[in-house]
Amino acid sequence: VQLQASGGGSVQPGESLKLSCKASLQSFSNFAVAWFRQAPGKEREFVASISWGGGSTYYRDSVKGRFTISRDNAKNTVSPEMDSLKSEDTAVYFCAAVPSKSPVAPSSGFYYWGQGTLVTVSS
Repeated sequence: VQLQASGGGSVQPGESLKLSCKASLQSFSNFAVAWFRQAPGKEREFVASISWGGGSTYYRDSVKGRFTISRDNAKNTVSPEMDSLKSEDTAVYFCAAVPSKSPVAPSSGFYYWGQGTLVTVSS
């Protein structure tokens, strides 16, 4: 299983950015997918996840209302739209996946990981 994250960049506070995670695997619709992030000097933290069919999503409190995660199983992609970005959103963002047919988006237990993409929010 390979996960390719892309879409990172440098933006100013209040601007938007859309990341993408492309999975190279068959039966992508059998996997729940999540995004995590790691800021300099800090531990990796959960950001958002989406269930296999996209019917359930879960967000950490600090991004609720600003981030929206969606998926396209036909294209094997999961994309978080990040709006109203803040300096504290600056981090390397990773996508992760786990086989799961649960209707509820999980927040842990992911064991397939992609490389990160850097998001920098600065004025």
